[in-house]
Amino acid sequence: MTVERVRSASAHVRRNRILGVAGATLAAVAVWAIEVPLLGILLQTQYGNAAPQGVGIASVVVSSLAASLAGWGLLAILERRFARARAIWTVIAIAALLASLSVPLSAGTTATAKVSLAMMHLAVAAVLIPTLRRA
Repeated sequence: MTVERVRSASAHVRRNRILGVAGATLAAVAVWAIEVPLLGILLQTQYGNAAPQGVGIASVVVSSLAASLAGWGLLAILERRFARARAIWTVIAIAALLASLSVPLSAGTTATAKVSLAMMHLAVAAVLIPTLRRA
C-alpha cells in the first residue's frame, strides 16, 4: 500500500469521525429544541439538596460534544493497542451509555424531565456509536 493510500484512508476515517461527533452533538441539540421550545418541557436537574438548575442549549452542546470527543479519544487509544479495538470500544460505549442514563433518571426534577434528558443521551449514542464504530 502506498503512503498516499494510507493518508487518504486516514483522512477518510478522521472526516467520518468528525462528522459523527458533530452529528451526535446536533442530535442532542435537535432533541432539546423539540422538547424545550417546541413542547415547552421544563428541563431541570437537581443534585441532592441543591437548587434545581435549568438545562440550557449551551450545556447540551458542551456535554454532548465533550462526551463524543472522549469516546473518539478512547477509540483512538484502543486502536493503537488492540486488534479488536472497535469491538472493545463498542462494549465500553454501551456500558457508558447505560451508566450515563442513571444521571437523568436520578437528577431530573420531574418524570418528564427525566425522560427528556434520557432521550438526549440516547440520541447522542444512537448517532455516535455506529458512526465511530464504522469509520
